[in-house]
Amino acid sequence: MNENERKFRELILYISQKCANDPRFGAVKLNKILYFSDFLSYAHYSESITGMEYFKLQHGPAPRRLVPVREQMKREGDLGIQELPIGSGIERRPVNLRAPDLAVFTAREIALVDAVIELFSSHTGRSVSDLSHKMSGWKAARLEETIPYETVFMSEEPLTETDIARGQEIAVEHGLLETSEAWNDSARTKLR
Repeated sequence: MNENERKFRELILYISQKCANDPRFGAVKLNKILYFSDFLSYAHYSESITGMEYFKLQHGPAPRRLVPVREQMKREGDLGIQELPIGSGIERRPVNLRAPDLAVFTAREIALVDAVIELFSSHTGRSVSDLSHKMSGWKAARLEETIPYETVFMSEEPLTETDIARGQEIAVEHGLLETSEAWNDSARTKLR
């Protein structure tokens, strides 16, 4: 098992343990806590926690390898699934059957996951799913398509003049533009 998958397995156990008393915790909420933890880590620290690939599903993003990893964890006795009636359906609640190995995480990673769990503590699976549908990466992806981590930086807000000027400065600093005037001339030509 590679390091990313090991961290992924331990994070599933950690989240399941931390959310054991959350009456709204289930499979959907687990997926969204994993997603937001990984993508926020990427946004803040330029690396995800688990490195797992996420893809677009109808109810929001989910780790692509969740099902096979979860099934293996069940076979090995690390994870159980408790089925609880909820409304007209069944909630599948992941239950850790052993303590997670926290040695695979940094303190910063655990703090971020704890913050995401706290943020979603009063939410249902449906409400965190709705929040995930507002993420640009989920909106841009087609069903079952991978959501790149870089999409965490996408925004639907229009750029301000300050944003454009700063982008030009960065492009000049990195040699992508000779001067910001060159960009302005190029943009004006394209707009004609």
